[in-house]
Amino acid sequence: MIRIHQLKCKVNHNKDQLYSKAAELLKIPVKDIQELTIIRQSVDARKKPDIFYNYSLDIKVNDENRILKKWKGKENQVSKVNTVCYQFPKSGEKKLKNKIVVVGMGPAGLFCAYELVLHGYPVLLLERGKSVEQRQDDVERFWNTGKLDIFSNVQFGEGGAGTFSDGKLNTLVKDKDGRNGEVLDILVKFGAKESIRYEAKPHIGTDALINVVRNMRQEIIRLGGAIRFQTQVTDLIIKDNAVTGIIINHKEKIICEQIVLAIGHSARDTFQMLHEKSVPMEAKSFAVGLRVEHPQKMINESQYGMADPGDLGAAPYKLTAKAKNQRSVYTFCMCPGGYVVNASSEEGRTAVNGMSYSGRSGENANSAVIVSVTPDDFGSESPLAGIAFQRELERKAYEIGQGKIPVQRYGSFKSSVIDKSYEQKDIMPESDIQPNIKGQYLWADVSRILPKDCNEAFIDGMESFSNQITGFNRNDVVVSGVESRTSSPVRILRNEVCQSSVEGLYPCGEGAGYAGGITSAAMDGVRVAEQIAKEFEPNSHFTD
Repeated sequence: MIRIHQLKCKVNHNKDQLYSKAAELLKIPVKDIQELTIIRQSVDARKKPDIFYNYSLDIKVNDENRILKKWKGKENQVSKVNTVCYQFPKSGEKKLKNKIVVVGMGPAGLFCAYELVLHGYPVLLLERGKSVEQRQDDVERFWNTGKLDIFSNVQFGEGGAGTFSDGKLNTLVKDKDGRNGEVLDILVKFGAKESIRYEAKPHIGTDALINVVRNMRQEIIRLGGAIRFQTQVTDLIIKDNAVTGIIINHKEKIICEQIVLAIGHSARDTFQMLHEKSVPMEAKSFAVGLRVEHPQKMINESQYGMADPGDLGAAPYKLTAKAKNQRSVYTFCMCPGGYVVNASSEEGRTAVNGMSYSGRSGENANSAVIVSVTPDDFGSESPLAGIAFQRELERKAYEIGQGKIPVQRYGSFKSSVIDKSYEQKDIMPESDIQPNIKGQYLWADVSRILPKDCNEAFIDGMESFSNQITGFNRNDVVVSGVESRTSSPVRILRNEVCQSSVEGLYPCGEGAGYAGGITSAAMDGVRVAEQIAKEFEPNSHFTD
């Protein structure tokens, strides 16, 4: 198999044209191409509005060695393929005494459970929230009425927090073992579009992701896995520094010796319980900030040179800056054609996130503009200090917004931060940009939420980003808050085989501090499944 790198085609090309381009480059007849597989597709907008796709292609041809010989010394253009195929490891020899318990049905828990049951391991999968169908109803009810279900919301329930997001699947994790490909293959198997395998910036969209999650759950059950919803782990039973069981919903005891903790970044009560049980953990750096909304057509013009990019779809962006106070500022979870959503999970506290449907057809683009914070900012040396820091910001947002999402124009926000004598007379000036928000909102003084130096860094970032996207800092940009759940504020410590110093406990995924997004969390779930499999042999004779 031969790989062609950086083959350029107009964005409106068809499959035959792609074959012709590949054959022209290799100087062979099109009929000599037996197979063609797209490995990567990215957008080249350097000469906008003249836009191209850049491809990496794997091609099976007649007389491969002759072609490779002609390209010797030009391997950056044409080379022999060295593919990495994912292999689940050979099983260990220890016998399981009880089912493996996987706690949490976000990407980490779902993918861990799926790999285990697929290879014959007995799994009990627990989720404090509800099934994705019921959860969807609860979330819509909250957005429409403000009535929060603390166990079924944007953070908790089948699919995890990423279910109500843009469903981005890009990751910076190095993938020498093929786990990324395995995750994408599984997502396609359960309903995601084929193109996520090769798009440079793949996404699913919340509407499609809901179907994928439901299909995965049904297959886990078909393969013999057991699933229980509205089931929260409220205590661990530890004897001689090893897990021997769990307590669920404060009353029911389950005997188990292997527990995968894929609890998500918002399971604050579980972090507290683990801390009280002396499970080793530490506070970690993360980032906080605010959501900003711009007209999607403005972003399209900047990125693609046209307001309506057609089949290219709504344009994304990714921006970074260094503030004057040396804090890192960057855009996070950018949602083309999306919505700002109320992502709260605790009474009396407000948190926001971004979400797009698969069509990305909303009027606005939104993104979090976030500022790095470290344990030095938390005011305590407790491993849970970052959680307290988040909660205080969310409390302020709730009070300022009177229980709704507080929103403000950027010009008003900036004046309030910079000019101490500024009076809030222009929180809501007239503008063509109207909030695209799922949930109730209130025009208010958003500048009162973040600490002063975070506000200043946020402004530095907005001004810097306007050098890359004209109008990014326009006064009528909608600012809302608070974006506090960017990643886990806690890391549950584990060793090289993904196990805590408490034997049998496997911290996993984003909540445990080992991932940052859907794909990396799913990959970590696969990795933990591998470590368990290397130690134990499959055994399916257990019953509920």
